[in-house]
Amino acid sequence: MIGKLTRRGALALALLSATSMPAFATETIKAVVIDGYPARALWVKEFTNFFIPEVDKRLAETGNYKMDWQESYGGSIVKPKGVLEGIKLGLGDIGIVTTIFHSSKLPSQAISAVTPFVAPDSRAVAKAVDEIAKEYPTMQNEFEKQNQVYLATGVVLDTYQVFSKEPIDSIKALEGSKVAGAGMNLRYLEGIDGAAGVRGGLTDFYNMLQTGLVDNAMLWPEAASTFKIAEVAPYMLKADLGAVNSKTITVNKDYWDGLPDEVKNVLQEVAVEYRDHVAGIAMDRAQASRDKYVEAGGTIVEMDPAEREEWANAMPNLAVEWAAQLDSKGEPGSDMLKSYMTKLKDAGHTPTRDWTADLSQ
Repeated sequence: MIGKLTRRGALALALLSATSMPAFATETIKAVVIDGYPARALWVKEFTNFFIPEVDKRLAETGNYKMDWQESYGGSIVKPKGVLEGIKLGLGDIGIVTTIFHSSKLPSQAISAVTPFVAPDSRAVAKAVDEIAKEYPTMQNEFEKQNQVYLATGVVLDTYQVFSKEPIDSIKALEGSKVAGAGMNLRYLEGIDGAAGVRGGLTDFYNMLQTGLVDNAMLWPEAASTFKIAEVAPYMLKADLGAVNSKTITVNKDYWDGLPDEVKNVLQEVAVEYRDHVAGIAMDRAQASRDKYVEAGGTIVEMDPAEREEWANAMPNLAVEWAAQLDSKGEPGSDMLKSYMTKLKDAGHTPTRDWTADLSQ
């Protein structure tokens, strides 16, 4: 009798153990993340501190999958300008592409860059651009041609300002000077007599200013603080040129096609939250970064609103040019521009110049 009970007990214990164990083991998925910028850059740091833990947390809720993250930043796999090509070739699975370096391959990504003096608000610009990317196929198609899947747009700067070696307070003070910039913002100098744009990356600006290659640089206060720009450019002209989308999270398409739907959904959801998270930090840090710039020896000069208007009106209509180029390729450039401007106006921003005014009706 005791032997029968023992055997029955053992069987019951075995059945209980079997039902308490998961039906299948958690699958581990390797993900190589790349960016050419260093880990201290805001968007890279927050990818590590926010994006990755949030993905891990959501996947842990079901236990079906977990990620084996392998992060590579600061040029160990690609330089800042090489992320797009690196993801295309599969050197990384997920990347943070700095889109301002690729105006010919990703022309639609310039939508906020061609509309300066509208919104010095990274949250509003990030949301508007990302909505445009998902309402119109153009942006996603551009990345697909680069063997990539678009996840979300990022805005990491509250607004471009002008940092200078000598005091400046007007566009006249920029005449005849050399100004460092990256991509489309170099065209902001058109209409200013003798001003010459010099292309460079954020990590280059300190040396460009220090060596006298340029007199000024267009960047934003958080970056100026991070890269110690006050040491070589102790004057900031607060021109509020506007926030610009410059970062996009993408995934190698071949890698993406092999991912389970659950993982795809989590990556897409967290990418949007990362978009808002980083934009929020950029805005939250804006004043603190200006304060740090002053503490480091910098001086901030407020640009007169009339000067801002003069600068905006001195430029060619970059936005209409941009829209026309897309229209000529069969893309809805004009519609995208009108929609984008409407979104920012609805968000409470009054443009210094209405860039849609010259659109053909």
